[in-house]
Amino acid sequence: MYWHGADAQSTTPLTDIHRCQHLAWCSSQPPTMARGLPSTTSLARFCQKLNRLKTLESTRKTSLQLCLTTLDLTLLGVGATVGSGLYVLTGTVAKEMAGPAGLMSFVVAALASLMAALCYTEIAVHVPRAGSAYLFTYASMGELWAFFIAWNIILKQLHGGAAVARLCSGYLDAIFSHRIRSFTEAHVGIWQVPFLARYPDFLAAVLIILASIFVSRTHHLSSWLNPIFLAISLVVILFIIILGFLLADPHNWSPEEGGFAPFGFSGIMKGAATCFYAFVGFDIVAASSEEAWDPKRAMPMAIAISLGLVAGANILVSTVLTLLVPWHSLDPDWALADAFYKRGYSWTGFTVVMESVSAMNNVLIRNLLALPRMVCVLAADGLFFQVFTRMHPRTQVPIVGVLVLGVLMAFLAVLQDQEALVQLHCISALLTYTFVAASVILLRFRKAPPSSSQDPVNPVDTQQASALEPGQLRPALRPYLGFLDGCRPGAAVAWALSVLVASAITLGCVLVFGDSALHLPPWGYTLLLLLSSITFLLSLLVLGAHQQQRWQDTFQVPMVPLTPALSILLNIFLMLHLSYLTWLCFSIWLLMGLVVYFGYGIRHSRENQWEQSEVTAPHGSLEEMVSAVQPPRQAPAQEPGHMEQPASP
Repeated sequence: MYWHGADAQSTTPLTDIHRCQHLAWCSSQPPTMARGLPSTTSLARFCQKLNRLKTLESTRKTSLQLCLTTLDLTLLGVGATVGSGLYVLTGTVAKEMAGPAGLMSFVVAALASLMAALCYTEIAVHVPRAGSAYLFTYASMGELWAFFIAWNIILKQLHGGAAVARLCSGYLDAIFSHRIRSFTEAHVGIWQVPFLARYPDFLAAVLIILASIFVSRTHHLSSWLNPIFLAISLVVILFIIILGFLLADPHNWSPEEGGFAPFGFSGIMKGAATCFYAFVGFDIVAASSEEAWDPKRAMPMAIAISLGLVAGANILVSTVLTLLVPWHSLDPDWALADAFYKRGYSWTGFTVVMESVSAMNNVLIRNLLALPRMVCVLAADGLFFQVFTRMHPRTQVPIVGVLVLGVLMAFLAVLQDQEALVQLHCISALLTYTFVAASVILLRFRKAPPSSSQDPVNPVDTQQASALEPGQLRPALRPYLGFLDGCRPGAAVAWALSVLVASAITLGCVLVFGDSALHLPPWGYTLLLLLSSITFLLSLLVLGAHQQQRWQDTFQVPMVPLTPALSILLNIFLMLHLSYLTWLCFSIWLLMGLVVYFGYGIRHSRENQWEQSEVTAPHGSLEEMVSAVQPPRQAPAQEPGHMEQPASP
């Protein structure tokens, strides 16, 4: 898999020769202005490397078998999501964050997930490949930001898998009356370190290692088991909801028990930031879009159905849980099963325990299937170590990625606290969805490069598109916003998006920390709130005043730029409710990523290799230049993924 840079496919061959000569001239310039100081040319070339773009390829050439229907993708999304949030986070949010109002936390998290899912659906349709969020960012923002997103996704899935393993371990321990925990604490000791677990969870590590071996050797079997596990889960969840409402006691929401929202609005929003973990799974559907028969039709339906089912299940189970027993008496480690035990339905509690273990193991397998794919895509672009592209000869699973990342995930599950794992998972997911929303805005207002006849996503009405170029000011608004008409297409959009994100951060900080950490006086709080809100709205209006790109017969996010902008604002608002230790650990992970990128990725990038071939390309003939720039490609008959696509799923 090899892509060309954005400029390469949007210029003529003669322009490519001139560009090569220009790059060669730049490379011959002195690298420094003075000893030890970089020249302006060197700094400009370095910034260009960080922001070089990749051309989106929507062709269906893939080495993977096109076998997934809408139903398959829906089952994959629900199976990758339902489990951990429903069986454990409901108790944690109710006991420690929001009380019975935890159901409102799930509603807010579902709204944030819906807007993020809309943006994710558009990129999955346009780029039906594994790592589509990373590729979409690569095409809209540049290489550094794309690596940043990929590194963020790796963090999300590592901590998501580790959190699921710890949750599953807790339920298994509960079956044996917490004897495993007591034995470990007695022989290893108790840790009193922030962000570390109270005791090392070796059982969680064993579960991850076993799941990694299972995935690396029996990929097709794991895909076959997914519908069976999911069917059992849905039946048990439906039974829990029905029986829970039959046993419901409204007195548990009364003021005598603390009321409906004992922690107030801030508790609901803090719970929403954690509840977001329960909805992270539709990105795994996007990662599997490369194997879909008809991604333009299947992806929107699969993501919408899976998100709706998971949201309904989490909200109803959260409601049932706090109606069964008072919220303050819940055991967060196994709240749902414990609630039925306290009401005298021990057989139901045991059923919940067994089903939760089954569901969470299914989620763990989904994580271990998706994580190595993301790393493999990153390594194929040269931004990560090439050893992670090695496939198992029989199962075609990235074997090195599965085993190495499985060991790392097991190490995190042993050491880190459950809440720390969940919060790191949430902050990485929220930040990834923020970048996806920003990428949707940028590409909507950017002129698409000329597409080949094989590209299924074509702009509408080519003649009209040439008259109204995306990124230009709408003709009807030029008399009122003439000062923006002098900007080149896309420049005003980029600046407006930057201002929108900055104002969203400011607005979020004022709302979250204005009264507590910042200690603002009332007039200062009101002034900052008004200024940031007005700036956000003005930048949104500037974005809406520009012409957008339209595509035929494909899903697009409705009401752009409003929907992505609200997604950005809500994601930032939820991230600011996470703890400072979460932000500290997240910052350390990002610094590690910068070391990897500047130490390895920036030099081994495929885009960098292509630019190097441009600089050294011979200028004797057009044919020599083209053969030097473009890599050799196999004949269609030799490509393993070049197959007849079925007419219909």
